[in-house]
Amino acid sequence: MTARLTRRSALGTLAGTVAAASLSTRVTAAGQDSPAPLKGNINHSVSRWCFGKVPMEELCAFCKKIGIKSIELLGPKDFPIIKQFGLTCAMVSSGTSLTSGFNKRENHDGLVAKYEEMIPIVAEAGFKNLICFSGNREPGLDDETGLKNCEVGIKRILGLAEKHKVILVMELLNSKVNHKDYMCDHTAWGVELCKRIGSENFKLLYDIYHMQIMEGDLIRTIRENIQYIGHFHTGGNPGRHEIDETQEIYYPAVMRAIVETGYTGFVGQEFVPSNPEPAAALASLEKCIRICDV
Repeated sequence: MTARLTRRSALGTLAGTVAAASLSTRVTAAGQDSPAPLKGNINHSVSRWCFGKVPMEELCAFCKKIGIKSIELLGPKDFPIIKQFGLTCAMVSSGTSLTSGFNKRENHDGLVAKYEEMIPIVAEAGFKNLICFSGNREPGLDDETGLKNCEVGIKRILGLAEKHKVILVMELLNSKVNHKDYMCDHTAWGVELCKRIGSENFKLLYDIYHMQIMEGDLIRTIRENIQYIGHFHTGGNPGRHEIDETQEIYYPAVMRAIVETGYTGFVGQEFVPSNPEPAAALASLEKCIRICDV
């Protein structure tokens, strides 16, 4: 009972702190309020798809105002817009399928053609991370065969990625709740693929929400495998909503652990706002950014 009360008290304290932080402002010389600056230990990003009701230019302006440096999972058509606001795209969308990935050889020719098109575009835009996916296990594809197939397929485009200094980043997703049969659903599988490929131009997207569902033990896993991680995503579990006191992951501790590893990449907010309307969604975004701003 004591542990429950202590945990509940801690969450209540966090909620109060976050509420205050999300509303914190400073007064400029002109007498106008502006958001309190972020601490600078985390490079913050946000996934565009989660904020679909917010017009793109409004999202860009909001990010610029509070110190978010990136809007991610964009394609080339959106690059000019974010550049107008001085933002980057920390993870570029490849336009490829989650389910039909590199783990099946019959997919390789089509994927290679797509990535041969996208890699130079990403480089020319001045970005560096391009997402990729393992694909699903079905029908009856075992993990070892999937590893071998992914290695063969990715090595076909690895030289081009290295030439253009683009990093191919495979996302870890849960196969329990959201992406049934997805193959790259455990850190160990993804790390083994990184070892077989053996290049700094292939890394993992460690999605904290997805890995909490599949394996937990987040901080230890991140510390032990940080050399293979090129990007992070957030999300509240259960429900994939705000990363606050309504869910089970204590994000400040996870973020501190990431900072302590020396990681200098981006952390992308990929929660789905409980209220998707623009004003409420942006308020949630600032709240969650400040939770992660350790």
